[in-house]
Amino acid sequence: MNLQQLITFSTVISEGSMTAAAEKLYLTQPAVSQQIRNLEDEMGVGLLDRGSRHAKPTMHGQLLYDYAKRIIALTQQAQVAIQTMGEGVKGKLRVGTLNSLGLQLVSPAVSSFLKHNSKISMSLFYEDSEKVFAALQRGDLDVAILPDVSQSGGDPSALDARPLLKDEMWLVASGRDTTVPDEATVKELASRPYMRLTERYEGFEKLLKKAFKDHGVEVTPSFETNNVGTLKRVIESGLGWGFVPAHSIRKQVRMGRLTVVDCPELFYSVNVQYYSRPGTDTEQAIEVFYRALKQQGLGQ
Repeated sequence: MNLQQLITFSTVISEGSMTAAAEKLYLTQPAVSQQIRNLEDEMGVGLLDRGSRHAKPTMHGQLLYDYAKRIIALTQQAQVAIQTMGEGVKGKLRVGTLNSLGLQLVSPAVSSFLKHNSKISMSLFYEDSEKVFAALQRGDLDVAILPDVSQSGGDPSALDARPLLKDEMWLVASGRDTTVPDEATVKELASRPYMRLTERYEGFEKLLKKAFKDHGVEVTPSFETNNVGTLKRVIESGLGWGFVPAHSIRKQVRMGRLTVVDCPELFYSVNVQYYSRPGTDTEQAIEVFYRALKQQGLGQ
């Protein structure tokens, strides 16, 4: 058992499938499958429930996953500490992002970043994509972490842009609701109470509006909020279904608290980008924080 196998196994669980894990890790799907088989052979037990639609751990797999996350996190902390030691990073770093990305990706990386860079002060700003991007362009922020703004007509050409992760929008319902179908069409979205996240992924909003118009569907949300944590709890309670960024609900799907409903007509994938303004006096801090986020993303 080696670190790469643990990273691959952990990514399969967190991403929900071997195909998604392969894409995130820049591997082929057969390479991911082989690593999982080698790990199972070495451990002498099955680690994945292959009878489910999404990759879920067996009892043994869940135990290994819990340990793997800790091992990966410690390795990443060591890497960040060693990489930043003696770099003399200092100053103030101003970061803007969406609520869901802040809670799930940015906040966990902040403590590690600040712990090893004691001369840095940091502010974290949550708003919708348009306002965060505008603040970065004005110079009010040093970094913006957002879904690819070019999908919504934004022009990032004057900025440095680096990918952090690939995200999707998943239609989810309560994992306890046995009446939830495996697949739904656009027209069927109105068959259940619709829960809406008002914190927008602009590209997905365009796709959704076009699909509703093309199919003559009118869906009035029964509940809407810009807080992804609140939306998850409402959907988990069984009050309806809704689209939620995949990165924010993988844990709930893995634990069976939420179930994913395939909606092929509304499949949406986007790169979450790390935008920064070139030529500023915070370039060193911007680079080090990017490394911390990339490490955090691998350990999700």
